[in-house]
Amino acid sequence: MTGRHDDPDAALDDGRAQDFVGSRDLTRWPTAAGRRLAGATLAAGHRLAPHQVLLLTLLIGLGLTAALAATTDAVYDSVVEDDGVARLDHPVLALAVHHRTPLLDTWVTGFTHVGGPVGAPVLAVAAAVGFSLAWRSRTPAVLTVATMLGSLLLTVAGKDAVTRARPPHVDAVPPYEWGFSFPSGHALNAVALAGIVAYLLLRRLRRAWARRLTVALAIVYAAAMGLSRVFLGHHWLTDVLVGWVLGLAWLSVVITSHRLFLTVRRARAR
Repeated sequence: MTGRHDDPDAALDDGRAQDFVGSRDLTRWPTAAGRRLAGATLAAGHRLAPHQVLLLTLLIGLGLTAALAATTDAVYDSVVEDDGVARLDHPVLALAVHHRTPLLDTWVTGFTHVGGPVGAPVLAVAAAVGFSLAWRSRTPAVLTVATMLGSLLLTVAGKDAVTRARPPHVDAVPPYEWGFSFPSGHALNAVALAGIVAYLLLRRLRRAWARRLTVALAIVYAAAMGLSRVFLGHHWLTDVLVGWVLGLAWLSVVITSHRLFLTVRRARAR
């Protein structure tokens, strides 16, 4: 007999209760744009299984977000022309240098390593494995891994498109970093990882105060991670701002793709 986990759709089915965040039904699309997107997906769902819809929308969304990352060179042009928010880059770095102390530098350096190229994947794997085992579901593993892989690809695409130099090492706290600066991978990954963990928890939490606390903690973590990069002199402020924007864009793609999966799955169940 075929088991539940032999069927990809069944393996990603957490039950009707997880189709909601509080009283909000994730398969309902209140906006006109959302309804058009859901309608097009349901039409495709006649030919594709729900898990195939999830994969296809993730790939399309990754392509669109990668295109957004590649166009950040236009943002960089405004940076080097010193207009708009770019005027804050040097003053904010100077402010950070002014407020550094040996103890604070050590603490912030330890914290920023949590969101680094080693720390972030470790956190992602821990969250994916922990939630999947606790809830006996593959959904956390699929969404968390997809989120982190996509955010890493977007970081590379953005840096290769712009090739912006980091702040001078004389203004940075060791250990120094040598890769390109724009956008901040720490900021991008922090938004994506904290956001998908919060989304997974929100589908399980039944108390409003717990959901609000979860969202607040995710925002604080992502904000602190990005600002730590500026404080240590490893990134300019604009690197972090664009990292946050790209991370939020990719997080929105992953969540929207999962909601479309839930929509198609429910329609087929009917």
